[in-house]
Amino acid sequence: MNKRTLALMLLLVFLTTAGVAVVQKDDPKCKDHPLFTRMPDYWIRSCKQVQFDSYEFVVAKGKKEAVEGQLWRITYYPQATALSKPSQLQIQRNYENAVQKLGGTVVYSEKGLSTMKLVQDGKEIWVEVQASFAGGYGLSIAQKQDMAQDILADAAAMGKDINATGHVAVYGILFDSGKSLIKPESAQAIGEIAKLLNGQPGLKLYVVGHTDNVGGVESNIRLSKDRAEAVLQALVRDHGIAPHRLLAFGCGLFSPVAVNDSEAGRAKNRRVELVKQ
Repeated sequence: MNKRTLALMLLLVFLTTAGVAVVQKDDPKCKDHPLFTRMPDYWIRSCKQVQFDSYEFVVAKGKKEAVEGQLWRITYYPQATALSKPSQLQIQRNYENAVQKLGGTVVYSEKGLSTMKLVQDGKEIWVEVQASFAGGYGLSIAQKQDMAQDILADAAAMGKDINATGHVAVYGILFDSGKSLIKPESAQAIGEIAKLLNGQPGLKLYVVGHTDNVGGVESNIRLSKDRAEAVLQALVRDHGIAPHRLLAFGCGLFSPVAVNDSEAGRAKNRRVELVKQ
């Protein structure tokens, strides 16, 4: 075998193995988000999906908005075998058009980045696409929702805070947005308040509702009072607490514990507090 023949064989082996190597397969843990397909001749390099997290979406030059809920992060790379790669703008416009066809809007767009928002089945969904000049791009998708409260203050912890500071915030009591009907998943937290009251027969409480700053002042005051009254009625009706031991008040948006500039801050401000009479 002469040198030329050997060189050709080695080149053939290299090209064959190189061709196999550049055909990339998706990370086996990953898949496309149900709302979107991907750009042609792309593969998923990495992904992340969490039940509840926060992500800051760019909504204006120098301004971001944190959205809390279920979060997806997916990174796409073009196949090395692709004959051509789309531009940043082409990737952005593809996703912007897809969102608009679903009835959504483009919130913000600049070179290499687009923020979009849409509503599907009553759920608010935020989408960000970041496109690289090299052809790769990443999706960040947040389906806005309240966190399922897994850890609740028990009666003993509530009593300790009330005795030490005269009040305690209860975050396990949930309502639909703009309404005062207590959600069923609030039963455990209300049960702990009842346990606290039954364990201290002489204790009397103000039940105080608080809201964020979304909406008008008067409507928020009324909503916070209605929510506090709903909690009071649940304690009396479902747990046999004597009505004279409770008084309901509404502070509306006037006693925040965090800034209302982000969803995380607004969530902390939407609360029911127990105040010792």
